[in-house]
Amino acid sequence: MRAGMLMPMPSTLRYVVFEQDGAFVAQCLDVDVASEGDTEDDALAALKEALELYFEDGVTPADTPKAMRFGELAIRA
Repeated sequence: MRAGMLMPMPSTLRYVVFEQDGAFVAQCLDVDVASEGDTEDDALAALKEALELYFEDGVTPADTPKAMRFGELAIRA
């Protein structure tokens, strides 16, 4: 690391991984970023890289929504 550069603070973001159409999808629950891979580990590695690129554009985790609510809905299908 070069002198004068600040080391970024690590941030913890929540994610979910699921299988879809023969691939694993890793989706961040805190920002709208998702990736896929052949395995869960591949999907998570791709998500980590995608999130690092997302935040490289000057967005910080502090800019993300603070209050989120999760729930379930029953539908007729």
